[in-house]
Amino acid sequence: MTQRTSQATFFATTRWTMVREAVRGGDDAARSALGGLFSIYWQPLYRYARRKGKSREDAEDLVQGFLAHLMTSRALQGIDQAKGRFRSFLLISFQHWMINDWKHATRGKRGGGSAVVSFDWESAETGLKLEIADERSPDRLFDREWALALLRKALEELAEVCLAEGSGAQFKVLKPCLTADSGRIAYADLAVVLDMTEGATRVAVHRLRKRYRRILTDQISRTLSSPDSVEEEMQSLFAALAG
Repeated sequence: MTQRTSQATFFATTRWTMVREAVRGGDDAARSALGGLFSIYWQPLYRYARRKGKSREDAEDLVQGFLAHLMTSRALQGIDQAKGRFRSFLLISFQHWMINDWKHATRGKRGGGSAVVSFDWESAETGLKLEIADERSPDRLFDREWALALLRKALEELAEVCLAEGSGAQFKVLKPCLTADSGRIAYADLAVVLDMTEGATRVAVHRLRKRYRRILTDQISRTLSSPDSVEEEMQSLFAALAG
């Protein structure tokens, strides 16, 4: 097994707290797995900093320095404060970083060192510019950004699975059905596009939605320390999206 495959498997099958413990033990694959988590969830942190009034440059410095800081074992000891949720741990730690540490750790060091993950700052900034004025607090908006990141990741994973199975074309057609109200799905029209019966199309949509929820549930599970909290976190996710 190659190192890259080992790292991918480690990330896909372990909860983030297990990754944390392995990182503290100096496991390189675990560090890569933690970097994988960061690559999904760095954008909510960046937008949080911007909504807290930080300049674009300062927000970039904050996020990059903070994530590099978390790759050290000393920084990964606050899980109890977050009740085992990676989402809460990340935001609580970032808030402390903004207040206490970032000036000393990142100021004057832009471009120095090695980045933990690849950041598309422009994409994160563009999303803010297109955002409609929202009176919700940055903390609540962080939860919404987190929920959207989870949904994007689950959708990407589902697309990859369908492509590997040879049903990528069908996925592209049925993808809008994943978030549409069942009563508004034009099954007859989809059946024509897919050259399937309407009954078979309904079954295909049902199965795809079921797989999407299973993948999303698995994604949520990876960000928790205990499987007992999955349903509660799922409800929090949908509540954040609903506003």
